[in-house]
Amino acid sequence: MKQRPDLEQVLAAARELTPEIIRISRTLYEDPELSLQEVRGSGLVCDLLAGAGFGIERGLAGMESAFRAESGSGLPAIALIVEMDALPGLGHACGHNVIAAASTGAALILRRLLPRDAARVVVMGTPGEELGIGKIEMIKAGCFNDIDFAMMVHPSSRRQVIKRFLGLARIRFTFHGKPSHAAAYPEEGINALDAVIQTFNGVSALRQQLRQDVRVHGIITEGGVAPNIIPARAACYFYVRADDLRELESALERVKACAAGAALATGCRLETEADPRLVAPLKILRSYCRVYSEQVARLGLVESDSPSDRNKGSSDIGNLSQVVPTIHPHVPIGDGVTIHTEGFARATVSPRGEMAAVEGATLLAMTALELIFSPALREEILEEFHE
Repeated sequence: MKQRPDLEQVLAAARELTPEIIRISRTLYEDPELSLQEVRGSGLVCDLLAGAGFGIERGLAGMESAFRAESGSGLPAIALIVEMDALPGLGHACGHNVIAAASTGAALILRRLLPRDAARVVVMGTPGEELGIGKIEMIKAGCFNDIDFAMMVHPSSRRQVIKRFLGLARIRFTFHGKPSHAAAYPEEGINALDAVIQTFNGVSALRQQLRQDVRVHGIITEGGVAPNIIPARAACYFYVRADDLRELESALERVKACAAGAALATGCRLETEADPRLVAPLKILRSYCRVYSEQVARLGLVESDSPSDRNKGSSDIGNLSQVVPTIHPHVPIGDGVTIHTEGFARATVSPRGEMAAVEGATLLAMTALELIFSPALREEILEEFHE
């Protein structure tokens, strides 16, 4: 039996790596890159891991900023997930700089403490989370086929181990009408913008008949060129979300019916473009979450008692959780901060935000060690996963 590092060794390694963990988070914050453009961020993490002895593979699944950094041998293979993309105009208002710092820090802690043959420590750089596509493309390309467990943390206003996510479908509707002078010859035109507006009205009426967890929200992406020209073309873009894929597909069909009805009522031709990449809900594994919760308690920290099904968003981590046992706990960066705001971005590099990145790195490393040194625990989690 290989000797297991004790808690004091983990904490000592985390203290030594704290400046590096904070540097990663702050560097990404100061140089935000949009989805699928995270070239400098992925380069920063890869160079750091390469210097620590990790083998690096870049450009996975046809995405320049996707990468895999691996060190060690044996079982299990544990993937620490790095997200790097920022939001347009807001920078790291989703806190992916904290995510990258925590996962990279955890990998460095594990590599300092573990014998090389104790386990495979894999850092997966998954770009484009804000688009909900990076992990999906990497799953399709087989990047996770040899991974046994995956984990990451996400910044939040709360310390929360179980946080549910909604499934997500994306769909675009383009209506084609007929232009005409809006004052002189209105009877000659077919108004595509009317069809878009009727689609929104239909969705608004539909909402009262949808299940409580279902969310439908959209924007008008094209609405005409001038007020005195009846719009010959107009378009809208909708997100449809639900707790499970069956309800998601049902709600999506009903939204499609709203658009089809609007096209029929206005005489427009409807063009529908549905993104085939459904974002799946997060698969919650109680046994896996319990391991992380136990590490929180070992550090003397307290979990929030907030319900796990409030303020739900969507993430392609849900797709990963469907193919590999995965956890996605939250670490606190500040009280009352709301995600996707400028205040949230600033909070990621506040003193509490910096400590959240270190907390995440420490707890991920501790959780990984539990899995590495307890085959029975791994079996318990896998049994729940395959149920």
